[in-house]
Amino acid sequence: MSDAQGDSPFPTFFMSGFECSTFVWKDRKRRDYVALTAHDRRLREDYERLARLGIGVVREGVLWPFVDKGAGGYDWSLLDRALDAARSRNLTVIWDLCHFGFPDGCDPFTDDCRARFVAYCRAAAERIAARTAPPRFFTPVNEITFFSGAGTDQGWMYPFAKGRYQELKTALCRMAIDAVRAIREIDPAARMVHMDPLIHAVAPQDRPDLAEGARHHAYEQAYEAWDTLAGRLHPELGGSIEVLDIVGANVFPFSQAQMNADGSREVLAPEDPRRRRLSELLEYAWRRYRRPMIIGETAGHHDERASWLRGTVEECLEATRRGVELHGVCLYPCVDIPEWQSGKLARIGLFDIDRCDEDCRRIPCEPYIDELRRLQRVLGERERAAAPARG
Repeated sequence: MSDAQGDSPFPTFFMSGFECSTFVWKDRKRRDYVALTAHDRRLREDYERLARLGIGVVREGVLWPFVDKGAGGYDWSLLDRALDAARSRNLTVIWDLCHFGFPDGCDPFTDDCRARFVAYCRAAAERIAARTAPPRFFTPVNEITFFSGAGTDQGWMYPFAKGRYQELKTALCRMAIDAVRAIREIDPAARMVHMDPLIHAVAPQDRPDLAEGARHHAYEQAYEAWDTLAGRLHPELGGSIEVLDIVGANVFPFSQAQMNADGSREVLAPEDPRRRRLSELLEYAWRRYRRPMIIGETAGHHDERASWLRGTVEECLEATRRGVELHGVCLYPCVDIPEWQSGKLARIGLFDIDRCDEDCRRIPCEPYIDELRRLQRVLGERERAAAPARG
């Protein structure tokens, strides 16, 4: 789809990924979603499933809290297995290096934590570069904006730093910028993909006085991390457009909401005329940075998965007609997960699981997969039709 604007850095437009959160939750217990979904035990067959679906790009986690043993020691056993499995199926990997989780005792507000993270990122880049061919892709810190809220005022996860939202966001941006530099010392051609939610917010219809606050939340505050990585904000941290590199916009049904006076949010119904088209949101982000983009995460819920995918791709086509350099859509997650809050299975994956046990048996969501295959055919036909004109 993106070839009309230049060659894509990715081998396939459709991507997928495996939930790899390792946060300490508000119950003060650490979650490991790779283990919860048995992805660590079923790496090869999970990658085989993606290959059979014609998906050539996968988001995968390097689990910092478990890899980093302190004092410069690392356990790369799971990473090595993932590298071998990806190579066996010819998959291109986008490596998440910090997905909401810090090692025990690592305070993100300190220079020691940042230095520890940078050293770990450099070591991970060395490990990956020694075992894979370029180009190589990294997400140093996943969803900085979302993480900043969840780890502060929302009180969902460590560091539970209420009242320090902006401070945490700046600290995470600094970690990410320094990590990019460290990675590129090892791998100068490495590409970065920085994920964050793409949102839209409106005021209640009877509160027009709240409209400017909702706009600021969606179109300024939600972009602050990307702005900092790009050097538009806090230029003293060393951000630049080359650091930002590829913009990963995460999009879900709950991404558009009404912001109430008490700070709560109500998700806008699909038919709500106050919703904005996804193509418009993608175009806004594209015009802000003029950088390559992907949709870094997207999924519908339950029986709506196929229709969500169909509507998302239709909007992606419209975005590319508007000139957006969009290079992929990541169907995330590949394998279903337990919801963070309730623990119930979310029913959002390409594959459901029957229960979270030792096996976590994968059950294909046939309507979702059928729609994926149909869209692959449609996009393939578009590419073939465009090829003579490009030649």
